[in-house]
Amino acid sequence: MNKAYLLILCGVLTLCACQQTPVPPRGLTDAELSGEKVPVTSLSSAARKIFVLNEGGKGSNNASLDFLRLPEGEYITGAFKKVNPEVGAGLGDVGNDIVVRGDEVWMVINNSGIVEVISAETEKEIAAIKVPTPRNIAFDENYAYVTSWAGSFADYVYDDKGSASLSEYANTKGRVYRIDLKTRQVDAKSVEVGYQPEGIACYGGKLYVANSGGISCQVPPNYAYDNTVSIINVASFAVEENVEVQVNLKQVYSDGNGLIYLTTLGNYADVHSGLYVLDTKNNNAVKEVSDYVSVCAFRGRTVYCYGTDQEFDWGAEDITYSSWKCTDGVKEAWTFAPEVTTPYCLLSVSEEVFLLGDAGDYFNPGTLSCYDRGERVWTVSAGVCPGHIAIWQ
Repeated sequence: MNKAYLLILCGVLTLCACQQTPVPPRGLTDAELSGEKVPVTSLSSAARKIFVLNEGGKGSNNASLDFLRLPEGEYITGAFKKVNPEVGAGLGDVGNDIVVRGDEVWMVINNSGIVEVISAETEKEIAAIKVPTPRNIAFDENYAYVTSWAGSFADYVYDDKGSASLSEYANTKGRVYRIDLKTRQVDAKSVEVGYQPEGIACYGGKLYVANSGGISCQVPPNYAYDNTVSIINVASFAVEENVEVQVNLKQVYSDGNGLIYLTTLGNYADVHSGLYVLDTKNNNAVKEVSDYVSVCAFRGRTVYCYGTDQEFDWGAEDITYSSWKCTDGVKEAWTFAPEVTTPYCLLSVSEEVFLLGDAGDYFNPGTLSCYDRGERVWTVSAGVCPGHIAIWQ
């Protein structure tokens, strides 16, 4: 074999090697993102950006991140995937919670088992932290606390008549994991709470965790929802008390003044959705504020609620909704009558300005609307099931 042949062979091998090395896709910069223009007179002084996490459909891997750029007034859809194309799976499967902390956006991606951290300025990925079936997130100065279903699931098979039967399931108790904010690593210790925990809030050195029992209600032996709030001491990172509230708890919010607000989805049969308040100054005494909470927004010491007593009427075509608010645990009047098909999330930008996500039919892109003193200012198309909104100040 002569030298000329060897040189040619080396050149061919080098060319093949180069051709087999994929070129990383180039993501767009924030400045290159553009979207639909909306009037932002009501919002321009409120924030730099408003982020919308679209849940997507379970198993469809189509969770997505939108944001409204202020003060320019551009609503940009699918931002995460456009900026981070190298993340092959996109944002993932089922976006379950979003919180802006400082200049970072933290997103909980349930089915993908990821807590995604991005830059609020650029939407560029900072970290993807693995947590088993995470649901919601809360923070103190040292840690992010994440509720987890800890692998619980229920699978069904369907016969030719469409009847479902339980084929396989796991019904472990849920856990709370903590992530060190400096290292972005999951701590080795986690805390067992109730079945299928959802919302979580941090107040007074304690964590308040809403246990739903969303899988427990479907499987043997009890076929029952959980109805407790697990109270965790942050210093010892251990449960110090479980307080009974109502079945199928969902959201948790601290008003910063000793009251913990909790919502329940009910049991979809004879227990309606509702709002409850736990008074930490009165030995964690619990009282019911009101039934019928489809969506709610929290601002300072006030909770704004919107719901319908027709929530068990699955065939209803024209559903009538009503609204109210609750300040310091006391129900008050509040007039809010948006044009909406399926209210899915609500955010209070101010006492007069609200953003409302509408899931529509849950399968196609939903909408986000802005209401100022009860009047709809604009509506834009969002992703599938716009379910969670956060503001970057």
